Amino acid sequence: MPIDVFSDIARVDARDKVRGHTRYAADVRLPGMLYAMLVPARIAKGVLRILDVTPARQTAGVVGVLTPDDVASLTTTISFRGQPVAMVIAESIEAAVDGAEAVTATYDTVPFIPLMDSPGATRVPASGLDVGDAEAALLDAATVVEGRFETPTQHHNPMELFGTVAEWTEGRLIIHEGCQNTEAVKAALAQAFDLPPDRVAVKSGSVGGGFGQKSPPKLQTALVAYAARMTGRPVKLVTPRGQIFHIAPYRPRSVHHIRLGADAAGRMTAISYDVVQENIPGGAFRSSGYHEDIARLYAIGNFRATAGDIHIDRQTPRHTRGTHPFPAGFALESAIDDLAYALGKDPVQIRLDHAATTDIIAGQPLAPHFLSECLTEGARRFDWSRRSAEPGSMRLPDGTMVGLGVACGIFGASGAAAETTLRVRADGITTVIASGHEMGQGIQTAIANTILQGLDINPDRLDIQMGDTTLGPQMMTVGERGTASIIPVVAKAVRALRAKFAELAGSAPPAGNLHTQLARLKRPSIEVSVSELAPGQDASALDGFRHGARSGAGPEYPGFTSMSYIAQFVEIHIEPGTRRIRMPRAVSIADIGRVVSPRTARGQMYGGMVWGFSTALREETEIDPRFAGYLNDDLADYVMAVHADIGNVEVGLIDKPDPMINAVGVKGMGELVMLGTAPAIANAIYHATGKRIRKLPIRIEDVL
Repeated sequence: MPIDVFSDIARVDARDKVRGHTRYAADVRLPGMLYAMLVPARIAKGVLRILDVTPARQTAGVVGVLTPDDVASLTTTISFRGQPVAMVIAESIEAAVDGAEAVTATYDTVPFIPLMDSPGATRVPASGLDVGDAEAALLDAATVVEGRFETPTQHHNPMELFGTVAEWTEGRLIIHEGCQNTEAVKAALAQAFDLPPDRVAVKSGSVGGGFGQKSPPKLQTALVAYAARMTGRPVKLVTPRGQIFHIAPYRPRSVHHIRLGADAAGRMTAISYDVVQENIPGGAFRSSGYHEDIARLYAIGNFRATAGDIHIDRQTPRHTRGTHPFPAGFALESAIDDLAYALGKDPVQIRLDHAATTDIIAGQPLAPHFLSECLTEGARRFDWSRRSAEPGSMRLPDGTMVGLGVACGIFGASGAAAETTLRVRADGITTVIASGHEMGQGIQTAIANTILQGLDINPDRLDIQMGDTTLGPQMMTVGERGTASIIPVVAKAVRALRAKFAELAGSAPPAGNLHTQLARLKRPSIEVSVSELAPGQDASALDGFRHGARSGAGPEYPGFTSMSYIAQFVEIHIEPGTRRIRMPRAVSIADIGRVVSPRTARGQMYGGMVWGFSTALREETEIDPRFAGYLNDDLADYVMAVHADIGNVEVGLIDKPDPMINAVGVKGMGELVMLGTAPAIANAIYHATGKRIRKLPIRIEDVL
């Protein structure tokens, strides 16, 4: 059975962070270190014909320049603007920048497609879903709503830039880099340099935000490693944000067309859903993934989904926090709001009336979940009953338009094979060697709380080690997999260590905490190593985990499907003269199974609400179609939410375990927390104005 409610402890990394003691990759300083800077291509598509690096080599402080003649990954075939064509290595960062700016290049250009709607852009079909008979049900429906919804190109923009430090020691390559998947980086480097895996180490102790951007291996990592091998000295590259915009993955623009039908009793009977997104040929971000979560959100028996990619000539899009359910949910939850008004139903009640118990994709039960409780608790805290139903009917005395909106979010609850080592010493130190990456989400605090819940140890001398391939295999920390995979195996280690100590101490254990007891038993330490599998996995998953292969599972498991859920409530004020949109109040309630670290979970929810507001009303990457480049490629022009934008945000967690997914009953929440916010805001704007806005971000001119 899942374990009891967890207490609320302070973040274990808080003190180091506020004192500036937390070390990131760019903080690494090694004797004799050199500095590097990339040289980006200035065209969108074509061939590099002439690369003149002589001026760079003659620049004071420059040690060397890597070109396509030196490194195969620096190809002369240009596929997107900003693609690196060279890298300058120098004694200082200033000299590296000067040298990079001195490089000149000549290209043969070819026509390119910068945007989804550019001339020559064509749709390439992708796989979809067809459950029941949506078209027949829509023909029979008493009420049908329809809409075209659009979400823009957006970039992640974590605070930490792409930073890589490479050093070679006796034929062994050591990389310091902020990333979400050190094992994939290790495997890519071992292949690139034809090294045994045990001759490559990747260290990523702390990551300054990832959100999916730091999951795939980066081109720069191998380049910095080549530079370090060539020069015989450590090399550091911190890529400027403007270059990151052009080489890092991003959220692709997508367009969604929805038809939603209900019968005469107001029961939703069918959805016809089509989506198209921008992508590159062979891109890893599947357009067929948009329907996979939203089809499980409500009990609607007929669901037809079609999908496609429009190939463009920019860098590859990939997963961004909220991934597919963010844009798909904006479309679906806006359409459901439209339907609620068309039927004269309360937007909360229509969602409650369609609580899902079955996964229509896998044809099996959904694990016990509490979306209805999220809705009812959110409505209570938000005082939803004060809402008057008619759009435009709520105003403040000064004429400010008031709108209340609600929307839900859903994300698959995944898990993975994992293992951990737990060691308690008589000298007062406890060490846990775990698998995963601390990206600021608080996973170390969750680990600490799991250990402190089960063991009487010194809380201030707990050493949590992770993100370093020399410690053991490191799990890819993406898609809400981290806590849901690490915590069950840590809890198992706690149980195993308690059992081992009970056997050691016998029927009359000495007094004191575990450290004191060990000292009195004259035992220097006690240690256990354990492993754990996700439901339905066998030993091959653990073997894959130990050798850097994918070892994840879910949300479809044998006999059940598990999802995480959230309900978002927002109040929007629109000023009568300027039409400025404000959000004075929001309530967010989530079902993530058992809450292991209440403090960091609430922090995730606050951050999700802020990012949701930002994606709804602020963020859009602007593309110049003449060059297929990004215009607002910095934090000054890429408009994001700031502190003054956010009003009072109240968050809550249902904190009921999922008894089927793992022994702790914990599900993930990292992707979930921003879902539903954008459609809730759009729905509130409709309630305030009577104007349905079907694209993001929503600007002042949209509500004039």
